Amino acid sequence: MAALFTGKVLVANRERDELETERELCRALENKVLLLYFGSGQCPRCRRFAPLLKDFFLRLTDEFYVERASQLVLVYVSRDETEEQQSAFLRSMPARWLAVPFGDAFGRYLPLRFSVSEMPTVVVLKPNGEVIVGNAVEEIRSMGPACFRNWQEAAELVDRNFLLAEDSDRQSRRSITDPIRRLKYKLRNPKVLSGDRSAGGGKLCTDGHE
Repeated sequence: MAALFTGKVLVANRERDELETERELCRALENKVLLLYFGSGQCPRCRRFAPLLKDFFLRLTDEFYVERASQLVLVYVSRDETEEQQSAFLRSMPARWLAVPFGDAFGRYLPLRFSVSEMPTVVVLKPNGEVIVGNAVEEIRSMGPACFRNWQEAAELVDRNFLLAEDSDRQSRRSITDPIRRLKYKLRNPKVLSGDRSAGGGKLCTDGHE
């Protein structure tokens, strides 16, 4: 994905801020399935499809529906006639969406790069930029959020949800057992504690505790 977006600028719909540094773009795009949505707020077919796409995206990324957001990012490639039309459309869409700035040459390059011939079109990409689905509009219409699992497997993502859950579980087990182990140590070593204090009156620290 880095190669496709190297030197490019994307706009974050949440704050209307531009993501232009390599670090910002990597943080937004790395290890995620990427959807490129080619559409327009004025196109009749796009206006019928956009609510479905919005619902599809929210059900996979919004905390109201899921405990953790899916590894999914969407970039809107506008075919709107004016910047005002693009802005008006984005205001009605999820805050997590990204967009190619209106009038940017990159927005003219992408339809050629992915052979986009109609609107709406949703191109599904792996993190490395390889195409998973050339146009997923009908797949989204017919399957809804269920089709994301197929894309996720095809993209061979590192499952961060699993890793986070595993780390959390490990941390919980450690926090539960640590007081028991510390108490066990004190009971087994009463002479060490009393001997140290009687000899020098100082403090003995074990694992950061007195």
